[in-house]
Amino acid sequence: MEATRTSVDELHSRPNSLDDATVEALGELSKAMETIHRVRGHLYSAHQLVGGADLTLDRAVRLLREAGHDEVAERVERELVGRNVLPGRWTFQVVEEFDDGYYAAFQEIERDAREKLAGGRRHIYEAEMKQRRRTHGMPGHEATPQE
Repeated sequence: MEATRTSVDELHSRPNSLDDATVEALGELSKAMETIHRVRGHLYSAHQLVGGADLTLDRAVRLLREAGHDEVAERVERELVGRNVLPGRWTFQVVEEFDDGYYAAFQEIERDAREKLAGGRRHIYEAEMKQRRRTHGMPGHEATPQE
C-alpha cells in the first residue's frame, strides 16, 4: 500500500517495519493524548474562573453590606469566600495533582509507545493522511513549507 506509506517529510515518515495496524493504533493514542491536553486546558480555565469568582465575592460582600444586608454578606463571606472546591483542595491543588499524576503518566506512556514502536516519530498517521488527501502540485496543498 505505497500511497499509505508515503509521508510529508522524514520526521513523519513510517519506519519500514511499521505496519498499518500499528500506525493506526499510534494515531489513536495520539488522538487520546490531544484530548487530555484539552482536558488540562479546561482544568486551568476552571482554576482561573473559580479564582476570579472567589475574588469577585469580595465586591459582592462589600456591596451587600453597603445595601444593609449584613446577614447575607456574612453568610457569603463565611461560607463561600476561600471555600475548597473539593475536600481539602483549591483548584490549584486539583490542577497540580492532575499534572503530576494522570497527565504526566499519559504523556510518558504515549511517548514510550512512540519510541518503542515508531522510533519516536509523531503524527505518522496524520502525515500519511495528508499525503492521501492533498492535491499534489496544487497551491495550498504543499507537503511542507519548503515545497
